[in-house]
Amino acid sequence: MDVFWFIPTQGDGRFLGTTDGGRPATFDYFAQVARAADSLGYHGALLPTGRGCDDAWITAAGLAAITTRLKYLVAVRPGLVSPTLAYRMAATFDRQTAGRILINVVAGGDTDELHGDGVFLSSEERYEQTDEFLTIWRGLARGETVDHAGKHLTVWAAKQFFPAHQQPHIPLYFGGSSLPAVCVAARHVDVYLTWGEPPAAVAEKVADVRRAATAKGRSVRFGIRLHVVVRDTVAEARTAAEKLIEKVTPEVAAAAQGVLAKYESEGQRRMLALQRNGRDGLWLRPDLWAGVGLVRGGAGTAMVGDGPTVAALMREYAAVGIDTFILSGYPHLEEAYHVAEHVFPHLPLSRATTAATRGEVIANGAVRIPGGANGTS
Repeated sequence: MDVFWFIPTQGDGRFLGTTDGGRPATFDYFAQVARAADSLGYHGALLPTGRGCDDAWITAAGLAAITTRLKYLVAVRPGLVSPTLAYRMAATFDRQTAGRILINVVAGGDTDELHGDGVFLSSEERYEQTDEFLTIWRGLARGETVDHAGKHLTVWAAKQFFPAHQQPHIPLYFGGSSLPAVCVAARHVDVYLTWGEPPAAVAEKVADVRRAATAKGRSVRFGIRLHVVVRDTVAEARTAAEKLIEKVTPEVAAAAQGVLAKYESEGQRRMLALQRNGRDGLWLRPDLWAGVGLVRGGAGTAMVGDGPTVAALMREYAAVGIDTFILSGYPHLEEAYHVAEHVFPHLPLSRATTAATRGEVIANGAVRIPGGANGTS
């Protein structure tokens, strides 16, 4: 498994839907989270995109300079940047970090934000544009000189003079639940991402995308975006999950749900459907909770339990085809440690921590000797 963490560039805290206990969105804090993920053995880190957070590219460039192995999953927005410039930026990042960038292709679903950024295409047109964008991108990645005259994008004699570090190309990640999105994924992407619906629903989506990719003569890997709340016991984890939303008033939840309902996103619609029974129906099953989605757009579900319970749910997702897990938890610094300490020992990870497991040295050097005797130094 590839397990990613999340850099909370929109801010962080111990509660949802309130500023109580909040942490500011500063580079110093992002650096703390990134360094923790780097040292704990996470494969990479996702940086969110949109007007509600700091720019992912600039933040990732700064964090790459202070970490050593962590890869950064950074968003490209086809409606906001040309494919040639975006590929040049990605290839530069890739060379200068020796392969520590991954690309998250985001077509966008928040109508108000899209209009604010000057994008007035319909959802279907945005996926048409994304398809053209990735056609040009893929040509540049192959070292071709690209001529493309399309409905949304036109380039002549486009060429990338300096190749990327990763071969055969920088991996492309992408998510979208609508039929046009699945068609784009089947043609272009390396890893298809879904939000954390129950395993049976994820299995159906994986099967649909796999069939579409096979019809194009391609294969696609699969990833999932989830929150996580893990503690020593299942009871403690469930209590911690409920505590996250204890300051979310009905008015705050209703306002958030109203905003999210305006999104032109099939994936967001599916997330909202998981909250249709209100607070009493947030537990989709004993280990999967939809409480985060009361007030947060995008990923709205969390795996909840002790280490073995969360690991078992991850293996359940793996059984239907998921090999990449992009996780987050509140607050992100502490929860990065909780996941690594409680869950990692129960998983087959692609990148394990290099640090030997050891607790505090006690009694000024006293070491517990097998058999009950103590030695001192």
